[in-house]
Amino acid sequence: MAVNLREPGALAPIAGARWASVDAAIKKPGGDDMALLVLDEGATVAGVFTRNVFAAAPVVLARRHMAAASPRALLINSGNANAGTGRQGEADALVCCRRVADSLGVAAEQVLPFSTGVIGQMLPMSRIEPAIPRLAEAPAEDGWLAAARAIMTTDTVPKGFSRRVELDEGTVTLTGISKGSGMIRPDMATMLAFIATDATVPAADLDAALREAVNASFNSITVDGDTSTNDAAMLCATGAGMAVDRHKPGWAAFVGALRELMADLACAIVRDAEGATRFITLSVDGATSVDEARAVAFTVAHSPLFKTAAFAGDPNWGRILAAVGRAPVADLAIDGVDIALDDVAIVAGGQPRADYREAEAAEVMSRAEFTVHIGLGRGDAGATVWTSDLSYDYVRINAEYRS
Repeated sequence: MAVNLREPGALAPIAGARWASVDAAIKKPGGDDMALLVLDEGATVAGVFTRNVFAAAPVVLARRHMAAASPRALLINSGNANAGTGRQGEADALVCCRRVADSLGVAAEQVLPFSTGVIGQMLPMSRIEPAIPRLAEAPAEDGWLAAARAIMTTDTVPKGFSRRVELDEGTVTLTGISKGSGMIRPDMATMLAFIATDATVPAADLDAALREAVNASFNSITVDGDTSTNDAAMLCATGAGMAVDRHKPGWAAFVGALRELMADLACAIVRDAEGATRFITLSVDGATSVDEARAVAFTVAHSPLFKTAAFAGDPNWGRILAAVGRAPVADLAIDGVDIALDDVAIVAGGQPRADYREAEAAEVMSRAEFTVHIGLGRGDAGATVWTSDLSYDYVRINAEYRS
């Protein structure tokens, strides 16, 4: 059950970006599992991908195609990751690109493939190939929510958000969808995400905006510490609307809206984490650098002892203290460390507060959402990371993943 997360309502269409979704029976018949995003000519596209050495075949091919041509279409399938499939996996992904290209009248290099699902299995090409012409027949600007459903795997809720930014010259619209519930850990993006805007943005500026927003969103979440082989986050500017670039006054507002949108998508993944019952914010300040603050936050976020205590609603703050103490921070002075759960102060100057009452902390940890505040007392930098608890259902879902 997702933590305070509902299915999105209407998502704003983006002029120049059209979606289609179909059921190709890759997973189980009865639900769409393929989606196609078609972009108007002249669109610019930026992307970031997994750093996992065993990058999936579609990731390898998408990187190659982005270096060769301007993308016109993105093809996504769920239910099969096409990862760990060797040369045949790449060949199958290329066939998919060629089928899309033939259907749309573009070059194969202008099609980017994406896959998500079970690793180590070949794509069911006999079902995928006939589905591609059906996809190409009916792309529509209002297809965002259907596409969000089609790319789901263990997700329980489709994830999507829209933003409108009022600038001096006019309005810019952004809409994005994402998928992910498990195998979530920062090392680029940690899932699949597709965002589009009707703005006209130079390629270099679009890439810079995406990378800045990724660091404050998808690279600031973790569910289980596992980075997928298939991670990708794509940002498309269709060019149907006003021009926005880093030299214009509206650039900061545009990037700010993009960062907020992507943070919403990232937090939706954590809220829908496999088996999650808690949405936890880890806020670290008083660090000497952002990297140091993130290192402390992620050490706590990846602690199975802390995460299981969170599931139980047990304010066993010693698990937080122990994780802070083993974080990769040189010469951490414990007398500068403070810890609080929401507004309940627990540790001050490295020691338990005399007025600490466990019942108050237990009430905080019984909430569906709470924040762990950690002060290091050694600088002015800070960072925020979002994570979930670790429940019985997380083990069950992953134990039964292929059954």
